[in-house]
This record gives sequence, structure tokens and C-alpha cells, in this order.
Amino acid sequence: MKRFVPGVLLLAGLLAGCGAHSGEWAREAVAARASEAAAGRDFNSADVMFLQMMVAHNGQGVEIAGLARDRAAREEVRTLAAAIAATQEDEIISMAGLLKGWDQPATAPADEHAAHGGMPGTGRREIAAVADAAPADFEKRFLDTLIAHQDDAVQMAKAEVIAGRNPGVRLLAERIEASRTGQIEHMLELLDR
Repeated sequence: MKRFVPGVLLLAGLLAGCGAHSGEWAREAVAARASEAAAGRDFNSADVMFLQMMVAHNGQGVEIAGLARDRAAREEVRTLAAAIAATQEDEIISMAGLLKGWDQPATAPADEHAAHGGMPGTGRREIAAVADAAPADFEKRFLDTLIAHQDDAVQMAKAEVIAGRNPGVRLLAERIEASRTGQIEHMLELLDR
């Protein structure tokens, strides 16, 4: 069973990388397999905290990325935002499936993880500032906000790799760290153009 978990999460990562074309059937299959894999119960509170925080964090990421759909001037920014949203939607399904398999809620009460430093994230005010940005300022504000948001995910993933027990969740954290770091580098390049 322990070897099955990383395989399922790798499959989830590969499907998530396919973007918006992965389809609803793939999402359901990944969630079902993740739930089956979770039955091993080889996890600790750090694994649960990471998944719960990332479900909420990815929800914010999807919201932020969605702002670029109609507002970004460059096609490259719109395409990147769409890919980020699709990947994070798939990750939410996979992570929620793991939590469900462990009989844990997909999200914790707002103050549940305060003792761990709370959830790094992007506040409502910051998201509203992106949504309300003037057309000439939108892309810069969008990219700056999403860079900071994705860096928060990198920090959470690093913490999971150190403190987590579940090998599949730690593998997911490593993948999140690598993908978000790559996205940040790409967005920094976009800011320079």
C-alpha cells in the first residue's frame, strides 16, 4: 500500500500537468485513487495540516488566476494563469480525496493552524486590489500578487517535506515546490518584458 500512494500522487501530478483538458473523468479517477491510497493511514498531523492549508491556498490561487482570463493584455499571461488554475483545481481534488480517506476535513477551522504560524496566503484586500486594478496596471499587479502567493506555497511545501510522514504527501510537496518555483521564475521573466 505504501508504494501505491506515491504512484497515485505521481499520476495526479501528471494529470494535473495536462491542464484544463484533463477532463472531469480524470479528476474523479484521481480523487478516487487518492482516497483508496489514503486507507494506509500512514500520516501525521503535519501531513493533514499541509493538505488542509494547501486546499484553501489553492482555492485562492484559482481565484487569483481567474482574474487574468479577461483582464490580462498578453496571451502568454492568460495561458499561464489558465494552466495554474487547472493544475491547482486538480490538486484540490486530489488533496481533498486524501483527507477524506483519512476521515479529516478538507479544510480546518480558520484558527486551527494558528499555533503553526497560520496559513500563509493572499488576503481579500490583495485579491480585490488585483481585481480593481486599472487596465494599464493589471498585469504587473496580477503577477506580483501571484508570485507572492506561489512563494507561500513553496514555503508550505518545504515545511511538509521536513515534518510530514506520508511519503505520497511529501512527494506531492516536492512537486508543488518545484512547480511553483518554476512558475515564479517564469512570472519574473514576464515582469521584465
